Amino acid sequence: MVSSSSSTSEVKIISECFVKPKTLPGKWKEPYHLTALEHVILPLQYIQKGLLFLKPSVSESDDAVFKPKDFMETWLLKLKDSLATTLFHFYPLAGRFSTSKTDSPRSHSVFVDCNNSPGAGFIYAKSDLSVSDIVGPKYVPLVVQSFFDHHKAVNRDGHTTSLLSVKVTELVDGVFIGMSMNHSIGDGSSFWQFFNSFSQIFNSLEETIDNNNKNNNNNKLFYLKNPPIFREASGPMCSLPYSEPDESSTQGNQSPPVLKERMFHFSSETVRSLKSKANQDCGTTVISSFQS
Repeated sequence: MVSSSSSTSEVKIISECFVKPKTLPGKWKEPYHLTALEHVILPLQYIQKGLLFLKPSVSESDDAVFKPKDFMETWLLKLKDSLATTLFHFYPLAGRFSTSKTDSPRSHSVFVDCNNSPGAGFIYAKSDLSVSDIVGPKYVPLVVQSFFDHHKAVNRDGHTTSLLSVKVTELVDGVFIGMSMNHSIGDGSSFWQFFNSFSQIFNSLEETIDNNNKNNNNNKLFYLKNPPIFREASGPMCSLPYSEPDESSTQGNQSPPVLKERMFHFSSETVRSLKSKANQDCGTTVISSFQS
């Protein structure tokens, strides 16, 4: 557990488990080999991002459906079920790294083994912090680091730890969903593609339950607007001169100085003003909100 420097609050793990794909794809038994570049970044850290939500209030919900006492239990079951369906599309994320070694020539190659893996991590935790405790301070509280399962883990750790982990932390008035993804498996675009697919499937599951027509709507759970595309690989993409992992070269085992982090929030009015000024200064109308 990690305590915030400004609070005595702790993040207490309530339960943890592993989640496998709801249905195993045809390529499940095939090894998924890393490319040369993916081998290079094995000493780097996992990608970790999260989303913060307010809990629905009773006044905002249907009293016949929403009950505060069992809200989290029901919500966690839906999240876990949605994760299992999402992993069907992103099956390598449910695997573990394995290393193939040869003596002549002396080399090694890392690949994803989906057969001998318990699946992706799923953790439920609680904290007595509120949403305002997270977004209110000038700097991001250190306790936020404990909202992620693989904080300071490096990609090479994927041999023994999950390549993907979802940690759901319940706050007093909100929920934080922290996701950790092995950077050797996916980049930032892949990370958000998975997160968006996870959200799409969760919303489809909500519609299925609301419509009370599981048979007709179940196919929607296996449809993605933007499905992942995996490269074809029948054998090792590369074999590197073999050497035992050197812990001294693993960035995650170093002790860097504690840095202060800040989050900047821009209102829609501010973004529109920046866009207008950027286009006016450049004498054009093609600069987007993001570019400005």
